[in-house]
Amino acid sequence: MSVIGAYFRLARVGWVLMREGVVSALPADGMPPLARTGKAIAGLFERRKAARVGRGDNLARAIERLGPSYVKMGQFLATRPDVVGAEIAVELSALQDRMATFPKEAAVATVEGSLGRPLADLYATFDDPIAAASIAQVHPATVRKADGEQRVAVKVIRPGVRQRFGHDLEAMYAAARLQEKILPNTRRLKPVEVTRTLEQTTKVEMDLRLEAAALSELGENTKDDPGFRVPTVDWERTGRDVVTMEWIDGIKMSDVDGLRAAGHDLDRLADTLIQSFLRHTLRDGFFHADMHQGNLFVDPAGVIVAVDMGIVGRLGKKERRFLAEILYGFITRDYQRVADVHFEAGYVPSHHDTASFAQAIRAIGEPIHGQPAETISMAKLLTLLFEVTELFDMETRTELVMLQKTMVVVEGVARTLNPRFNMWKASEGVVGDWIRDNLGPKRLLADLRDGAHAALRLAEAAPEIAAKAEKFSQDLTAMAEKGLRFDAETAEAIGRSEARHSRSGRLALWVIAAVLVYIAWKLT
Repeated sequence: MSVIGAYFRLARVGWVLMREGVVSALPADGMPPLARTGKAIAGLFERRKAARVGRGDNLARAIERLGPSYVKMGQFLATRPDVVGAEIAVELSALQDRMATFPKEAAVATVEGSLGRPLADLYATFDDPIAAASIAQVHPATVRKADGEQRVAVKVIRPGVRQRFGHDLEAMYAAARLQEKILPNTRRLKPVEVTRTLEQTTKVEMDLRLEAAALSELGENTKDDPGFRVPTVDWERTGRDVVTMEWIDGIKMSDVDGLRAAGHDLDRLADTLIQSFLRHTLRDGFFHADMHQGNLFVDPAGVIVAVDMGIVGRLGKKERRFLAEILYGFITRDYQRVADVHFEAGYVPSHHDTASFAQAIRAIGEPIHGQPAETISMAKLLTLLFEVTELFDMETRTELVMLQKTMVVVEGVARTLNPRFNMWKASEGVVGDWIRDNLGPKRLLADLRDGAHAALRLAEAAPEIAAKAEKFSQDLTAMAEKGLRFDAETAEAIGRSEARHSRSGRLALWVIAAVLVYIAWKLT
């Protein structure tokens, strides 16, 4: 029944996309004949109003009609221009969490249930919500401290959101599997893996203890950084469904006029923002992956404060070295090194020619040099980089795509503060320092130290590895002598499973066909 339900929900998604004009607005270039026919048919079901507005508005309205799960999916896919294309990714990036608030009484019940204490014992005051998103909403509150009352922000999970997301996720998996089956050339983009990543990131985002932990970790990493910080967490009033944190009195970075009127140096803020992001990424391998203007404040001291750590990114040592060398290669115009790094990291298959790849990288990098600062766009560069890597069979790297998307967003915020902002110039010092500290003699010492630790752990595990190897050898010998066999119960279970999936799939397709025929009949 879950398979049938998934296909029903998928049919509803397709219907909403048709009605809002999203399907008929898709570019027909490269579509197979059957897909073009489907696109033409979808235009017959389009609402008249949908034809009079842009595709971006249609897409945003369709996603909002589908509900919180799809708002979250749209925001997630905005981080994957390699999957949906750069143009659609830009449209999705404008999608905001503009959900209706849920009643304060429901929030109080959630807080008390999560923390196991009456609201009066937790907060001196607990006010109505001031903002609501697809997963949670925020309430101003105060808590009693030894030195008086202190203002806090309380983020409360939306009731029922986990159950709804679980149901919608089944439809998303069904769509991903259909895409892999019907459009084999898109398998390189790993749609099922993308859906799995969405599932994991959203489950993490729905556990507010993990957001609190992310705030705490980034706070420790940045405690000595100039011009950047995050709110402190009140762990006593934090649980799975609620997180309480320091209230930030500041000006949103989207309010450029307000920042200017308060006397803040906008050029310095732009530089601090991109340099802070690069420090988090290269030095710590841990970064805020949703640094849009709505999540960034400037306090009265001119310090940037980042909030809403529901989405974070991590990079291993290998990926950090890759990123640093890529950025430094573009900055110094060493395109052969940029190409070599792609091959050394295994991101481009070895059967391709490094010189040809370096030539393609040069075609991307050269236009950014010698240009006025305001025309140098990281977004444009990354769009071209995606096109080139596709030509050279580079598979999707989810951690790098999230990083690249965040870098584009941060650059965009910096440009609103300083229209002549030059990201390359602002980042050169941070990247150069990291290169010198981590890719020179210090790197060799660090690698030797890590290698010694790994060798020590291997030596400690040697007896257990030897025992497992001996057991594996014995099992292989037994298999070679007696063969690999299923018992009757296993074979019967496999047969039942295959038959059940086959029947469910056929039944779901017939049900969807009947629904579509009924809809078409009602509209005639």
